Amino acid sequence: MPGHAVVTGGAGFVGSHLCERLLARGLRVTCVDNLSTGRADNIAHLHGDFHFVEADVARGLDITGHVDLVLHLASPASPRDYERLPVETLQVGAVGTGHALDLAQANGARFVLASTSEVYGDPREHPQRETYWGNVNPVGPRSVYDEAKRYAEALTAACRRARGVNTGIARIFNTYGPRMRADDGRAIPTFVKQVLTGEPVTVAGEGAQTRSLCYVDDTVDGLLALADSDFPGPVNLGNPHELRIRDLVGEIQRLAGTSVLVRGIPAPVDDPQRRCPDIAVAQRELGWQPRVELHEGLRRTLKWFATHLSLV
Repeated sequence: MPGHAVVTGGAGFVGSHLCERLLARGLRVTCVDNLSTGRADNIAHLHGDFHFVEADVARGLDITGHVDLVLHLASPASPRDYERLPVETLQVGAVGTGHALDLAQANGARFVLASTSEVYGDPREHPQRETYWGNVNPVGPRSVYDEAKRYAEALTAACRRARGVNTGIARIFNTYGPRMRADDGRAIPTFVKQVLTGEPVTVAGEGAQTRSLCYVDDTVDGLLALADSDFPGPVNLGNPHELRIRDLVGEIQRLAGTSVLVRGIPAPVDDPQRRCPDIAVAQRELGWQPRVELHEGLRRTLKWFATHLSLV
């Protein structure tokens, strides 16, 4: 494992866990984040050879010293955030990815792109394999995130082919755990907050749509396994256990030991109805698969939110 890692979006949910793990490995870590969706509180506990640079990677990436690893996670990642920051989301996916790739190329560093299962859109293939090209509405409200990541993948692959940059692409499926923002609009923090505060739980449509939920520690394991390899990807990182949203609500209520009213709300435009990864490539190429069971991951998440809800 190299000596100096740069993590863009390192003050975000997944990024902060990644910074923490890299530090535990003994690396020097530079976290770059403009705090548009990330939180300074997420990295306040990180010390030692940890450096925070408040900057927008779409405007440039000025890093001091040699860099061995670039992990590019910078981007709004929840529908509420990227619909609030549509142009910024496209810019960080396009221009920001270019700056991160330039940094990796200039240093001969390994580059890992945190892409997303959203590149598959509302999939017609199930489960989704990396060979599936997706079913994406290019002008819908979700397109700013979907197309930003699809372009970021294309640029990453082009830099590998044309410039010899050592790149890897990870497609991250729904990830959850401590340090998610309660107001980011994603399912688990929304449901957990509602259950813990006794509010009605709001479920889109009939709640029959499915997600495959991966605990953040497992997702970080996958990103590190990809960073440690020379595999170009793309590779799915997610939990192949598929769960209906209404069943997820029931499990959260069971673990919280409470029961609150469940209220249906209109489903968002282009909301995927099924989402489940085929992880055969990750198992074969990276020796990776998720290990944290859903009930344990939800238990840890509930415990963290119960302590931090007033802060998030």
